[in-house]
Amino acid sequence: MADGNNNFKVVTVNRQARHEYEILDVVEAGIVLTGTEIKSVRSGRVNIREGYARGMDEELWLYGVHIAQYASASHNNHEPTRPRKLLLHRRQIDDLTLKAESRSLTIVPLRMYIKNHRAKVELGLARGRKRYDKRQAIAKRESDRRIDQATRQRV
Repeated sequence: MADGNNNFKVVTVNRQARHEYEILDVVEAGIVLTGTEIKSVRSGRVNIREGYARGMDEELWLYGVHIAQYASASHNNHEPTRPRKLLLHRRQIDDLTLKAESRSLTIVPLRMYIKNHRAKVELGLARGRKRYDKRQAIAKRESDRRIDQATRQRV
């Protein structure tokens, strides 16, 4: 789970997003967290499966991400599913929101990780797949796997 230089640790991956959506573009964003939230993130108590991002008042906000309450915290604990502000450059925010609104796309979190002691979210600009598209993707993946196995057995 860790990169070779010990400053990159994947906390959670949204594997369902790559199945449900066709990812067109990927962007790394910082995320604004409180003290108890970052402690829960570092302990891996995060669920990004239902998450999505939306632009509001020239800012990008992350909705639907569940960060569990920190067990050792006092009564000042955070709300698990509150909206969280994403940190991006103005051009990136404008570009993502314009593409999402004009082409009827969704901004979904693909994974959350700790990079240089800061929490980051990898966002994907995504188009929803139909059921037949999902079947075609599964069939292609399985055929690629069979080809790889056959070539490994020959060598």
